[in-house]
Amino acid sequence: MNKTIFITGSNRGIGKAIALRLAREGYDIVLHCRSGLDQARAVRDEIQAMGRDVRILQFDIGDRAVVEKTLLDDIEEHGTYYGVVCNAGVTRDNSFPAMSGEDWDFVVHTNLDGFYNVINPLTMPLVRRRKPGRIVALSSVSGLMGNRGQVNYSASKAGLIGACKALALELAKRAITVNCVAPGLIETDMVAELPLEEAIKLIPARRTGKPEEVAAAVNFLMSEDAAYITRQVISVNGGMC
Repeated sequence: MNKTIFITGSNRGIGKAIALRLAREGYDIVLHCRSGLDQARAVRDEIQAMGRDVRILQFDIGDRAVVEKTLLDDIEEHGTYYGVVCNAGVTRDNSFPAMSGEDWDFVVHTNLDGFYNVINPLTMPLVRRRKPGRIVALSSVSGLMGNRGQVNYSASKAGLIGACKALALELAKRAITVNCVAPGLIETDMVAELPLEEAIKLIPARRTGKPEEVAAAVNFLMSEDAAYITRQVISVNGGMC
């Protein structure tokens, strides 16, 4: 296949599950982390054991100049990616009156500006490749319906949906699809300390989701079977919305 996919925040959680699933499907993988390099190396070792090519890029997706240079240097050396998964994201929850400007800026800058910082320098290389390509961004159920205590996070994830829908229009004629996956309550470190018993009562499926279930949706969107699917949001949330 020799198709390479770059996945942000792929050293743990949902990003790790996505990387492992795509590697099992035969893609070569470019892992990314900001910190947690040891975790990324462990994921790399698992992927290498599958016989796939894999490498790690380490940078802060909020640092625009560093992101652009690192990505352009990587594709100059190894070739343009077939697909990109924008998975990296952060939360800083608080009621809106108590939310500091710093917490607002940090979440919106990382989650929304980070999408721009990664995708903007890769767009023309994807176009010049003159082959089908894939972009998938991880939004959230919070971006679809909002969530109290997460005004900043909800805004950033809703913004991702809008950005993907607009970019999909620009790239559709190039056979480059742009879609979102919107997870609900998934078993990750991000939700490990939440009162899950109460939260699960709000989920029609009456359980949390698994990172592998999100990875399955991303894998489908990366596949040739999804070539006519663009500008869409796939919810993986047990029926929450």
